[in-house]
Amino acid sequence: MARVLVAMSGGVDSSVAAALLVADGHEVVGATLKLWGGPSDSGCCSVADVDDARRVAQQLGIAHHVFNFTEQFGSRVVDPYVDAHAAGLTPNPCIECNRHVKFDLLLERARRLGFDLLATGHHARVAAQGGRFQLRRGADTAKDQSYVLSMLGQEALASVAFPVGELTKAEVRRRAAALALRTAAKPDSQDVCFIHGTEGRHGFLARRIGLHPADLVDAGTGGTVGTVDAVELVTVGQRRGMGQGPDGARRYAVAVDVPRRRVVVDADPLVGHVALDAATMTWVDRPLPDGVRAVAQVSAHGRPVPCRWADGRVLFDAPQRPVAPGQTVALYHEDDPEAVAGAGVAA
Repeated sequence: MARVLVAMSGGVDSSVAAALLVADGHEVVGATLKLWGGPSDSGCCSVADVDDARRVAQQLGIAHHVFNFTEQFGSRVVDPYVDAHAAGLTPNPCIECNRHVKFDLLLERARRLGFDLLATGHHARVAAQGGRFQLRRGADTAKDQSYVLSMLGQEALASVAFPVGELTKAEVRRRAAALALRTAAKPDSQDVCFIHGTEGRHGFLARRIGLHPADLVDAGTGGTVGTVDAVELVTVGQRRGMGQGPDGARRYAVAVDVPRRRVVVDADPLVGHVALDAATMTWVDRPLPDGVRAVAQVSAHGRPVPCRWADGRVLFDAPQRPVAPGQTVALYHEDDPEAVAGAGVAA
């Protein structure tokens, strides 16, 4: 049996992950991360979530600790999130939290404290094959979280476990209810944990970088066709607020230029490829060979699409909506589309 540290967010998935490990006879300790020092009403940063995690640990008869990573979360997740918006990029803070906090700082602490494994409630799976490790989609395709874990490599995968990855969300809730866990019916968190619902992204960023109006510029004519209140909040591929052309066709944002206060819009935004920043590329195991076919996913719940990986670019088989610079693109093996190959950030 292993000694396992379980990251308990106060949600039902991590609660059941801990319960499954206890039932299997492992030595289990729960840990909740204090990540955000500001106001929060969602995610794993609220007082209520910490209390839920602590009470579930009591129900399971395991020790529970709170680790304070507020400073590191601010410098590695929140500050880059703000800086990205100021530069016209579209960041994914949940992926960066996984990269820099949960599967870096927390994993290192687990190792230093003598734990064999770090477990979380993510809907994904780790499979060992020939002495190497695969990161695979969760059994529940609607809840699969392999995309937000796509930056994990061999070193991390050798020391992590995702106990609910083999279950559907409905099964997770049934098990929680059967154990009378207080989180059994708790809704899933859908928001960025450090942004309070009353102020939203607009208010959060306005207090840190200021927001500026910008012109909407037609991609074909170069003429100004409207305005937006905050260029820093516009995402490439965005349709809302971009207006309509003379023929009534909806326009999409295809480029965001913060310094010039311009958003280029087009009624036909489809693209055939996306370039990935080489400095951000990570591979689960070995890099994909140049020119190989693969499957790409460009958002947490996006539809996987066939593509080819060549010269640092993802070449889609069919034109797709543009991928916002700053967004992560996860690549899966074509011959095994359940297995993550690697990921990078769109340039």
